[in-house]
Amino acid sequence: METVLKVIGMSCEHCERHTKNELEEITGVQSAVASHSSGQVVIKHDESVSLKEMKAAIAEVGYEVV
Repeated sequence: METVLKVIGMSCEHCERHTKNELEEITGVQSAVASHSSGQVVIKHDESVSLKEMKAAIAEVGYEVV
């Protein structure tokens, strides 16, 4: 599966790495690509990964899913 989330608060490549790393720690997430310029995160994951888990991971590093 692939999920695209709109995220506010990322402003640089460091922000992208933090978001990517946090998401990829979730069991079932194969990859995450964050872009501060587009304000999007593209997450490839198994069906077992919930939207709630992904949003919580993004919030954990200080950003907000809109």
